[in-house]
Amino acid sequence: MSFAAPRHEEEYEVIKPRELRITVPLGAAAAAVPRNDFHRHLVLRPSLVPPMILLVRRATMTDEKPLFAADKQPPRDAIPPPAVAAQPPVRDRKALRRKLFVTSVALWALVYFICNRQFIRELDAQQGYWLTQALNTGRPQHRLNERKVPFGKLAEQEFLSVPNPASALAASRQYATTPHLAGSEGDYKTATDFLALLQRELGIPIPGAEPVFSAGSFESRNATLGITALDAPTAWIDVYYPVMNTPLDRSLQILSQDGDAVWTAELEEVADETDPEAGKYADAVPTFHGLSRGGEAEGKLVYAHYGRKQDYDELDAKGVDLNGAIVLTRYGGIFRGLKVKGAQERGAAACLIYSDPRDDGTVTVENGYEAYPDGPARNPTSVQRGSTQFLSIYPGDPTTPGYPAYENSTRTEGTNIPEIPSLPISWANAQVLLEEIEEGGENRTIKLVNHVDDRVIPIWNTMGVIPGHIRDEVVVVGNHRDAWVMGATDPSSGTASAHEVIRGLGALLKLGWKPLRTIFIASWDAEEASAYGLIGSTEWGEDFADWIDEHVVAYLNLDSSVSGSRFSVSGSPSLAHFLRSAAETVAHPTKPGLTLWDARNDQGPLFGRTGDHFDVEAKANYEDELAQMAADELGVGVLGSGSDYTVFLQRIGVASTNNGFGSTRSDPVYHYHSVFDSERWQELYADPGFLRHVAVAKFLGLQTLRLADAVVLPINTTHYAAQLDKYLDGVEQLAETSSLDVDFSSLRASIDALHDASAALDKEKAEAERELIQLARRIALHRAIKRRAREAWCTIRKVFHKPCQEDLFERPMHHPGHRVNKHKHEQDVVEPMLQRMTTKREGDVQKTKPRLGLAPARLSEERERRKREMERAGPEGTRSCHAHKAMDSVDGRLREKFIQAAKRVRAVNKKLAGFERGFIHPDGIKDREWYRHLGVAPGKWLGYGATTLPALTEAITFENNTTLVKYEADRLEALFDQLAAEIQP
Repeated sequence: MSFAAPRHEEEYEVIKPRELRITVPLGAAAAAVPRNDFHRHLVLRPSLVPPMILLVRRATMTDEKPLFAADKQPPRDAIPPPAVAAQPPVRDRKALRRKLFVTSVALWALVYFICNRQFIRELDAQQGYWLTQALNTGRPQHRLNERKVPFGKLAEQEFLSVPNPASALAASRQYATTPHLAGSEGDYKTATDFLALLQRELGIPIPGAEPVFSAGSFESRNATLGITALDAPTAWIDVYYPVMNTPLDRSLQILSQDGDAVWTAELEEVADETDPEAGKYADAVPTFHGLSRGGEAEGKLVYAHYGRKQDYDELDAKGVDLNGAIVLTRYGGIFRGLKVKGAQERGAAACLIYSDPRDDGTVTVENGYEAYPDGPARNPTSVQRGSTQFLSIYPGDPTTPGYPAYENSTRTEGTNIPEIPSLPISWANAQVLLEEIEEGGENRTIKLVNHVDDRVIPIWNTMGVIPGHIRDEVVVVGNHRDAWVMGATDPSSGTASAHEVIRGLGALLKLGWKPLRTIFIASWDAEEASAYGLIGSTEWGEDFADWIDEHVVAYLNLDSSVSGSRFSVSGSPSLAHFLRSAAETVAHPTKPGLTLWDARNDQGPLFGRTGDHFDVEAKANYEDELAQMAADELGVGVLGSGSDYTVFLQRIGVASTNNGFGSTRSDPVYHYHSVFDSERWQELYADPGFLRHVAVAKFLGLQTLRLADAVVLPINTTHYAAQLDKYLDGVEQLAETSSLDVDFSSLRASIDALHDASAALDKEKAEAERELIQLARRIALHRAIKRRAREAWCTIRKVFHKPCQEDLFERPMHHPGHRVNKHKHEQDVVEPMLQRMTTKREGDVQKTKPRLGLAPARLSEERERRKREMERAGPEGTRSCHAHKAMDSVDGRLREKFIQAAKRVRAVNKKLAGFERGFIHPDGIKDREWYRHLGVAPGKWLGYGATTLPALTEAITFENNTTLVKYEADRLEALFDQLAAEIQP
């Protein structure tokens, strides 16, 4: 049939012929029906017409006759006239196209906005996630039964949920219930226990042969030097061979005029089964001084108070002759080795050091408390063992200063150890001796015997590594493991907290997390500065100084976690804000609503039962210690020495931190380096419930995560420069007091210039981070949309049973013990890219294959270029192809922008990590050249405590020499000028 098409635009309506509704589209009618046959063919049999709605003209066209005459009735079977319908409005096709276009744009914008908002929330909330996923889909891929791979804040939350008191308590009982003096069998057992912990928690396969390597061997050196090439966690033990000593026989006697012994001291501590471990091991480790001189001495007793320089100066002023005398000093004020050094320099024959209850604050028997183990006061037989090495001269093996103690190392005569014998003694013994020299005392001759066995003794550093995406930037976390006896506080409280940190990191690894930077975990041996003199960390630092200088961005130290109720934190000034921020994130362990940072003001609960007597001088010393611990205006102390950060900070120039809960003068007495530093004392008095152990673990873990995963290293050089101004203020006051006429204006100008350069670096690092994150978001969104489009296309193809080629990125990442999704490996593409773009090797020669003809084979050239880049990437070459595949999916210009932005961030981070290196001078500090940091060092006559601008300060305080002061000021000025130039953007 055919219909006549209308000539012009008209209105049409819908009619219903009897029971039948018929539809005829206008376009179809116009195309298929001749105009003259239009009306004739409207009469149809309903059975022959398919269901449709018929559009009929409302008015008859002018050139056609009406269907029926007005005076005639239509046939009985004719279709009645159609009802009148409104004509639809005229549609403008251009307007319709515009509407369709606007609608499409709006839909795409909505999709982009929803996706982008989702990705931005993740990128902002998860610091570090930007880089590991910048070339990935823009967000983690998960299966329905898998947890989300944590990064940034999510990783922190996951980590903070792991450390718990029960686990920390179990770890403490594992390490602190048997003696493990450095170099002993018990010490080796703790080394292997820690190795097993690393292997278990980090998913490290246990090798057939135990990974215990002699320092200097190929295996040992390769274990450290190969860290930047690692793909999976690993752990091992390094064995060093320092010279140490152990006691043979010791005695202390008062002699009569005819030389007979009228009193013999009981040198060992007295314990019973009230404290099970103390009672069992009371004589397991004799009371002696590590690295003390062996020998015998007889002489009159002279009391030298704390044995500080000012104490000896006061004796000199009084005309007291120490030549041939046996000096009696009390612990406190300065490092014990310097007490012996002061006596030695004045000709004394020997030195005795005791623990005085006057330094115990209000928790004394005099104030109504019972002595331990029956109460919190000092056990009168307790003895503080420890090293008498001259720590402020140099730490480590005394026979290998500046180089590692291998088994076959050439030895020198140590110059940082005493030449006179010494012994540590208890308060019970000291009381007898003090009676001899008090008014009315007989002041009889004292005989001291200290025979020791000096020999090479092996020690064991246990190491573990979690490789990051950026494997040539390393965060080192360390805690020493050796103890004088059992060491429930020092160091096992720190070891228990480190145990929880490792568990937390292991839990993250099992969820598929991988740090942005590599994390290096160390359990040092023979630390006890305290014991033998920071030997384990110092020997490793001297062994791998160049590697540390090139790769380590920060060192986080943990010694003792808990010995009391007050939290303290110390570190490089550049990390002060970082430390405070982390401490404010962790909840206070015992006071709801407060933070760990607030615990810096906590005090112990014991203020005296029958009185609150507190020795005036001891109180003044304590307040001086607190002032030094909070020397920074932010409340972060300055690092001196006394723990394993020393070699990193003072010799190599690595920004470092240290923290823990310490004793106040109203806390139960901490029996430092005594057999009474036991598990019972820790659980009963120091940290019942082990809540503080957990808080320290969380704090250390947050430091580790934030340093490892930060886009830009959280190092504040401007704050450091501001602190230098204050340090110089102190120097000027000393010079004025000493009546030295020295002008420091030039040095002040150099500090100002350094401050300005640092401010410019602050601006550069903010812009670099912002640029890279923005580009990372764009790449993430680009790839996410592309992947989703591909997934949709694959879904459609699968409906029609068509194969969908596997995405080139979908390759499983193999990681022992970690169950992650098949896209996880994509995170690894960024790191080799960064390695390539920051590695420029001299002598590289570009080589290309010759080609015939003049037409540029661009594809071949591109492959050649990529191959050359992979070759320059060294060990990363085998993986860098994946980076190219990933980046190929991104627009070329965007790719180049991202590479340039990443280069910019890497350059900023290099300057930030190198800032502390800028204070290192190769000539070191006068008379103690091992210490090279001219910004801060252990005080020459302090040992533990820090001296800022040490070479300049000591030129005033000890030398009082104007020429030397000017020389040291010029050295600092040159260092600061050079550092300012190096950090300029």
